[in-house]
Amino acid sequence: MSGYQGVLICGEISEGYLSPITIELLGIGHSLADQLGQNIHAVLIGSGVDTKLAQDCIYFGANTVYVMDDPILKDYLIDSYVAALERLTRDLKPDILLFGQTSMGRDVAPRLAYRLNTGVTLDCIELLIDRETKLMHQTKPVYGGNANAIYVCQTKPQIASIRPKTMSPPERDESRKGKIIPFAPDIEATAVRGKLLERVKEQAVGIKLEDANVVVCGGRGIGGPEGFEQLKELARLLNGAVGASRPPCEHEWVPDHWQVGLTGKIVSPKLYIGVALSGSSQHLSGISGSKNIVAINKDPEANIFSVAHYGVVGDYRNVLPAFIEKCKDKL
Repeated sequence: MSGYQGVLICGEISEGYLSPITIELLGIGHSLADQLGQNIHAVLIGSGVDTKLAQDCIYFGANTVYVMDDPILKDYLIDSYVAALERLTRDLKPDILLFGQTSMGRDVAPRLAYRLNTGVTLDCIELLIDRETKLMHQTKPVYGGNANAIYVCQTKPQIASIRPKTMSPPERDESRKGKIIPFAPDIEATAVRGKLLERVKEQAVGIKLEDANVVVCGGRGIGGPEGFEQLKELARLLNGAVGASRPPCEHEWVPDHWQVGLTGKIVSPKLYIGVALSGSSQHLSGISGSKNIVAINKDPEANIFSVAHYGVVGDYRNVLPAFIEKCKDKL
């Protein structure tokens, strides 16, 4: 495994800006690189990539930024992105390669690990370097979020994806200097089997669920779509977003993209308020990164109370109005 050096993070661009997960990756990547006494690199992929974004990567901690700018990379397609990253990784030989636990990261990381004959750990919430072995300890939730497991990869590069909002983003430092290096992926068009036919943008009002610092989530006990109006009011007062467990989505009380859980969206807000939901293991796995969990349920034995930092036993119809009025008084 000799010759492997440095930490490489795979950045993502969203609507012309570095995505929040990219900045978080730069933060943890810089920490790991410091522990190893190595450099941190970043790669940006696309067509017409703004050099300002590469410079932003340097301001947030990267020593070197590789820009793969090619018309064949204009749209995210699994074949082209895996091939491009495989070429860069084989040339650069990073000790550690990090992705966000995003749609792209979940797609690319396992496929790239297979091609490189190495391991991968997805959905990590903590990364540390072992002082003796210099290998990365990768912590991730298991058993539906009921426990955490630590994984160690004995092969290089060590690949992991990071759950959004579990790592502290670094401060922007415009005094930092670094290198921006164009990298030609040299991908043959025949190697790309997929084709993007249409892009449908999800219609969202207000803060995105996965980006919100406050999430107010309702369950089956809400009873119907009208009950979610109170949750919307509370979320508005707290500048947060509204989510739901699976049953309200299946009953079409709320849109499908509101679903939080293992089969929905993973959230890691500073404050999560679960209202009239039991707390299935699938749902709890989607909120395990929340800093503070508040549960409101009339069943004192509801599973949500096992993970809640604060709990209220009572009918939400009686609890929420008083809570909303108190928020109005304080805000």
